[in-house]
Amino acid sequence: MDLDCIYQGDCREQLSALPDKSIDLIFADPPYNLQLNADLWRPNMTKVDAVDDAWDQFEDFAAYDRFTYVWLSACRRVLKDDGTIWVIGSYHNIYRVGAILQDLGYWFLNDVVWVKTNPMPQFRGVRFTNAHETLLWCKKSQDQKRYTFHYQAMKTLNEGKQMRSDWHMPLCTGGERLRVNGAKAHTTQKPEALLYRVILSSSNPGDVVLDPFFGTGTTGAVAKKLGRHFIGIEREQSYIEVAQKRLAAIPPPQLDVEVYGQFETKRTLPRVAFAALLEQGLLLPGQLLFYDKKPDQVVTVLADGSLRTSDGMRGSIHKIGALVGNLPSCNGWDHWYYADEQNDLLVIDTLRERIRQMAKRNE
Repeated sequence: MDLDCIYQGDCREQLSALPDKSIDLIFADPPYNLQLNADLWRPNMTKVDAVDDAWDQFEDFAAYDRFTYVWLSACRRVLKDDGTIWVIGSYHNIYRVGAILQDLGYWFLNDVVWVKTNPMPQFRGVRFTNAHETLLWCKKSQDQKRYTFHYQAMKTLNEGKQMRSDWHMPLCTGGERLRVNGAKAHTTQKPEALLYRVILSSSNPGDVVLDPFFGTGTTGAVAKKLGRHFIGIEREQSYIEVAQKRLAAIPPPQLDVEVYGQFETKRTLPRVAFAALLEQGLLLPGQLLFYDKKPDQVVTVLADGSLRTSDGMRGSIHKIGALVGNLPSCNGWDHWYYADEQNDLLVIDTLRERIRQMAKRNE
């Protein structure tokens, strides 16, 4: 499989050249089937540069659905079992796309609303201004346990606040808008800021990002800037030429993967069983643990790594933590405390981190 390149042709055919389960992340900006019936004019009688390209024309909804079913089926085949897909659309097509995604077995993780801060006005004044588009983020199946999501990176990007599903950013305009002989190179070029969030949030440096409707290469440009590989599929030669020139101007990525957002989080750190604390002698059978440092909520550590309450209930640090805390669930690593040699109460997660550091030194 060739990486960092553009396959020319219809994505329904070109996807068949890719191996099964070879792609980490897919971003798809398919035709919206806008169904424009007439030219659009501004109040000053200048013509609106609308999306009337041949690639956006379909005979009817049934033809569009067949097209969508085929390319989404092919994407599901090439997507890794821990991969995800993003599809963007407007009210013209996104509900049809969403239904087909579900029919094929994809499972929604989020719908994200791109709120355009500079939308095109509704010149005729007969309806609300269309000021947003919708992105559907899906995993491959409902049963899929693992997928990439850099929650902390997105929180940091959002100035320390949890990233919400409404993203406010402008249309692609000004210097970012690619042009050929003064005319727009592509009628629906997406802003790099939009792809930045998509790729940073749901892929890792070195991952392969596929865009089956590559256009002028926004997905590839952002992927390269973030140290990811890309594969683009595009039918139109004119778009490919613009994309190739754009990509060639981007310097090769650095070797420091942390620069591109790859750093360990609680989700990605190596798993450590509670029993390992006993095996390593960091805790002893019979030792007492205190729930949230409360002296009246004490349990005993048993030799098999389970905990026992004063009334004889036994279970894992999580099960007994939920029981003692009267909670539906509990991460025991954050709630159980042990007494050190100075009788200071320390959370047991510090012992888990000590084992991880020992493992690193032994690598």
